[in-house]
Amino acid sequence: MHTKIYCSAMSVLRTTNIVFLLAISSILLYADKLSDKLNTIKLPPGFHIDIYASGINGARSLAIGQRGTIFVGSRTEGKVYAIQDNNSDFRADRYSTIASGLNSPNGVAFRNGALYVAEIGRILRFDAIESRLNNPPAPVVVNDTFPKETHHGWKFIRFGPDGYLYIPVGVPCNICDPKDMRYGSIMRMKPDGKGLEIFAKGIRNSVGFDWHPVNHNLFFTDNGRDWMGNNKPPDELNMASKMGMHFGFPYCHGNNIVDPKFGQGKKCNDFTRPVKELGPHVAALGMRFYTGNQFPKKYKNQIFIAEHGSWNRVPPLGYRITIVSFDKNNSPSYSVFAQGWLDGILGWGRPVDILNMPDGSILVSDDKADAVYRIWYSNKK
Repeated sequence: MHTKIYCSAMSVLRTTNIVFLLAISSILLYADKLSDKLNTIKLPPGFHIDIYASGINGARSLAIGQRGTIFVGSRTEGKVYAIQDNNSDFRADRYSTIASGLNSPNGVAFRNGALYVAEIGRILRFDAIESRLNNPPAPVVVNDTFPKETHHGWKFIRFGPDGYLYIPVGVPCNICDPKDMRYGSIMRMKPDGKGLEIFAKGIRNSVGFDWHPVNHNLFFTDNGRDWMGNNKPPDELNMASKMGMHFGFPYCHGNNIVDPKFGQGKKCNDFTRPVKELGPHVAALGMRFYTGNQFPKKYKNQIFIAEHGSWNRVPPLGYRITIVSFDKNNSPSYSVFAQGWLDGILGWGRPVDILNMPDGSILVSDDKADAVYRIWYSNKK
């Protein structure tokens, strides 16, 4: 009897080891193929792109902890990940799953040792998370009063310079004028979930924002509506300098495009116009001011934008990283920084979010290639 149990246990162990080795082999083979793909990415002279982490299903929003842990939200399998580079070779060597089975936990933010995670209808908090990656605590529900609609319901979150957590609420439609004022807004609340209020409105769907490093004005991307043609309306980069500003949706799009259904009798001058019109249907998502010192000086305090890529435009547009730069007169320019994720009319990768790293490089998540990239600069040949 004992011999049978031993043989059975050994058989299970051998099977488990085989499965584990097959999984590792699959990940390494995928990483090799992804490295080949990255060789097609075009960057300015002196810039390089490498794999920081691979095999992260649906990698979306990024946040960094006090100990350098990178947290990754997703919309796949409801998982939230933690990745670490323990040997300082600029590539993750430890992967942890913080949670699974959540409702599109796209947004992640870190504050005072805790990881905040945004589901579609609520905000969760995982306390002392960096010391408990192997045994994550049960989440604390911070606020569960957000709308439950899934259309544009996934959320990007970040803490602002004022200590508030900012949470966008997209509209549950392509184009509509909801009576519930929370839709089409960026809201904010205290870290404990209290004091929830609307900070800005007239916003179709923002999935990325950041604050100017000097004046602390809020800049955010906004995705334009669909079905007005291949070339309009543009996506937008907007700026909110105070609470209560209205950015035009659903009445006006871009600088002066009046919506054919909801814009009758409206004037675009009555609303706050974009800082910069972006490409049409590029799905501008994560954005960051570059605050590091590794890149050339001209990139300092300029905006990097992850353009996820169009889904119904002919030909496709986006699938790239762009940059909005400001000159001495604060006039913005818009140009491509990195491209190549679009191969003809097929996109093999879709950038989602951007994160400044302590060494001055940036990380870029990709929910189609299930990866996080590191972009760095060196003028040494």
